Amino acid sequence: MTDLSGKKVLLGITGGIAAYKAAELTRLFVKAGADVRVVMTGSACRFITPVTLQALSGKDVFTDMWDSRVPDGMGHIELSRDRDVIVVAPATTDFLAKIANGFGDDLLSTLCLARRAPLLVAPAMNVEMWQNAATQRNVARLREDGVAILGPTEGDHADREGGMGRMVEPEEIFAAVAATMGPKGLVKKKILITAGPTYEPIDTVRGITNQSSGKMGYAVAQAAAEAGAEVTLVSGTTALPAPAGVERVEVVTAAEMRDAVMKRAKQADVFIAVAAVADYRPTDPKPHKIKRGNGHLSLELAPNPDILAEVAALPKGPFCVGFAAETEDLMANAQSKRKKKGIPLLAANLAHQTFGKDSNALTLFDDGGVHELPRASKIVLARQLVEHIAKMLPRR
Repeated sequence: MTDLSGKKVLLGITGGIAAYKAAELTRLFVKAGADVRVVMTGSACRFITPVTLQALSGKDVFTDMWDSRVPDGMGHIELSRDRDVIVVAPATTDFLAKIANGFGDDLLSTLCLARRAPLLVAPAMNVEMWQNAATQRNVARLREDGVAILGPTEGDHADREGGMGRMVEPEEIFAAVAATMGPKGLVKKKILITAGPTYEPIDTVRGITNQSSGKMGYAVAQAAAEAGAEVTLVSGTTALPAPAGVERVEVVTAAEMRDAVMKRAKQADVFIAVAAVADYRPTDPKPHKIKRGNGHLSLELAPNPDILAEVAALPKGPFCVGFAAETEDLMANAQSKRKKKGIPLLAANLAHQTFGKDSNALTLFDDGGVHELPRASKIVLARQLVEHIAKMLPRR
């Protein structure tokens, strides 16, 4: 387990059934050596008692803005000033709305508005509440304001309806908080990352693309930002929000991605090519919809630029990391690709295990050999990859 000795965490708990999981989260923090201070809303106290959290944290639990134990009656100031991080789990839709719109009517919301420490929130709510347009607007605003949103995920709910809105598990919240407070191995480094699919038009309504969701590339961007890097993400079309603090450059085709990358590559310390770039494009895309005929339709395809190889060939270029999604013979194909590209590190996986999924497994290939990263969530793997890159950079 990550050592959090000397780290100070403020754990906020709001009124949802997932509040019972805050007990396990508290235990994880304490076991890792953290100093945990718990602040609960009145509604949270209806789901789990302050006595439980006091026993687990070993410290007083605070619920009232006017608590006389806090000097000068300034609980919303004093309780967070010595904290390294604030995490709210669960975070209800009401709490998200308050923070997004600057409302503070209880100790926890006021404390979060007056914070200096980083804020992470783990939403938990009914699927309709999560999908509600107002909630999505509030979440988008929180991301823009630099608040880290952890989850939610799909699964069983207390209402037995299921769907998106279930709070991520305490272990994942712990890992995210630990990463926020962990070593910053990429401080002052400029990281350039590609993610998502490219789309090559056949005509105005059809095109050639692939099943990449962009989730792995976005996870790598988040992990690099957590490690202190200045991150630029060149992304094909996805429905994913940009991680907090990451500059996103949106592109569509492989040619557009190549131009965006080459414009920035010489200023980058590290280039990580995660995107699933189409190898070929139609040579003559039509400016109108091709009508259905009675016979076969033939397309002439031309090779797209090899972005990773071009960056790797730059004189005094960035440290290059490639990704390979294979369908067979992973080891041989990955080794061959790394040698052909002339890059120091390549991460490989099987395509059917990653496209569209929230978890993955990676095998890293470098001059030191083969390094297996067992199946885990993509953000966990991304943090392990970034840590591996950070260790390789001093030897470069």
